[in-house]
This record gives sequence, C-alpha cells and structure tokens, in this order.
Amino acid sequence: MLNERIKELRQAKRMTQVELANSLGLTKQCVSNWENDNVVPSIDMLVKLADYFCVSTDYLLGRDSGATLYVNGLTTEEVSHLRDLILDLQKKH
Repeated sequence: MLNERIKELRQAKRMTQVELANSLGLTKQCVSNWENDNVVPSIDMLVKLADYFCVSTDYLLGRDSGATLYVNGLTTEEVSHLRDLILDLQKKH
C-alpha cells in the first residue's frame, strides 16, 4: 500500500521520480525502490514524505483511506475558497 500511495501522490503532482528524489535530497533509485516495494522509507523519511505531500503518515501507510488537506498558513478566506472548490469537484463525480 505504501508503495502505491507514494507513486499515486507523486503522479498527482505530475512529478517524475527524479524530481521527487531531488526535492527530498535522494536518488531516483531510492524513490524507484519505494515504488517497486523493494524497500520502505525510514520513519524519518516517512514523516518527510507526509509533510511534502501534505498527507498524514496514516494515509501513506494505508491506515486511513481519506487524504487530509493541511491548510496551515492559509487565511480563513483561502480555506473557504478551497472548501468550495472541493465541494464543486465532488458534485462532478
């Protein structure tokens, strides 16, 4: 599940493995190994991945099926705009 979530989140940001690796100070091979389920990230890296993708570690690990959107640092008005956008997107599905 972890490998799928990492790949899914990376692709949602339209990033290559190289771009993700560079953003985290790693090699492409490291990201590739995660996504191919050859190795798992360390606990420290799991936290960095969660922070990078703005999701919980539980989501990455498959313990939580819903992604959480962190809105720290946004104004109340900006959060309201995001909420409206999310509601509009949900109505389309």
